[in-house]
Amino acid sequence: MTTAQHELTTDADLEWCYDAVHGVSRTFSITIDRLEEPMSKHICLGYLLCRIADTIEDAGHIPPAEQTELLTEYDRLLDPETDQSVEAFMANVEPWLPEPADRSNDWNVVAETPRVLQTFESLNEEPREIMREPVRELVDGMAMFTDRYADEGGLRLQTLEELEEYCWYAAGTVGTLITGLVARGASKDRAEEMRDNARSFALLLQLVNIAKDVESDYHEENNVYLPAEWLAEEDVDLDAVTDEENHNGVTNVVERVTGRAETYLDDAQRYLEVVPEQHGNRLSAWAIPYLLAVGTMRELRERPEDVVEEGDVKVPRAEVYALLQQFEEDMSRSRLDELRATMAEQPLHQ
Repeated sequence: MTTAQHELTTDADLEWCYDAVHGVSRTFSITIDRLEEPMSKHICLGYLLCRIADTIEDAGHIPPAEQTELLTEYDRLLDPETDQSVEAFMANVEPWLPEPADRSNDWNVVAETPRVLQTFESLNEEPREIMREPVRELVDGMAMFTDRYADEGGLRLQTLEELEEYCWYAAGTVGTLITGLVARGASKDRAEEMRDNARSFALLLQLVNIAKDVESDYHEENNVYLPAEWLAEEDVDLDAVTDEENHNGVTNVVERVTGRAETYLDDAQRYLEVVPEQHGNRLSAWAIPYLLAVGTMRELRERPEDVVEEGDVKVPRAEVYALLQQFEEDMSRSRLDELRATMAEQPLHQ
């Protein structure tokens, strides 16, 4: 293949990757649209590498032992020191892929793992190697959790500490990846402050997702992330979290998880206040997900019962548009306080 052909293939693959992110995540789609090059492609590829592992870990139709083995193989695939081949990995994934006509956008990404990896490996060495270790830590953590709960057939987190351990692997590692990319060239103090607050930023977003997705996590993935110790205090069995007679008890636990997420708001905002706008990074790319989390927590406080009764607690679409409009032009970091206070009390578009 000539250099021109390789560049053409890489450009086509990168375009496919951008389209794929828009198909699998509304939030990350917004983020990547706000970034500029080269940060947009770095975050796009880092996210897709993580999404492959996340899709395997969430797959209710794959037995836990097979999930763990697939995740372990995927980790070896990301390790430049091993000779794990992408062909061997795909041969083991193939039996678990839904038929093409039935594939979700997530499974389309898994089916295109070779394309995602090839595009990732085409990146310059510095950003590529900054990304590699956090992605591998996420994959290792997911393999550890699927193995830990293999006998249950799905995750059944027991304590708040274990919930936050899981959140670290699922989201904190992504925070490490983002911080490593955006902190390049920043002052030592600024980079250290970002690293100190990256965990809070990531755990805030992940805990909000867990609080609002109880119904789908259980029925679609056979996973219960709400701490068993908190459910036990409400006399709710882990395998009955969506039963009608347990709505009040589960609602109380959802409120507690939401309250825990709120404890990370200040440090998460501090992360945004110091994140540099360089290498194509933009404040709005991370401020928008943060503020959407604030709005979602408001909805969870006002109607926590809808998590189990409706399975659908999210910020109104009109509020999302109103928030995006706030960032059509460069926005001062000082307005974060104002927007946070407003969205904590009422929808931004009202």
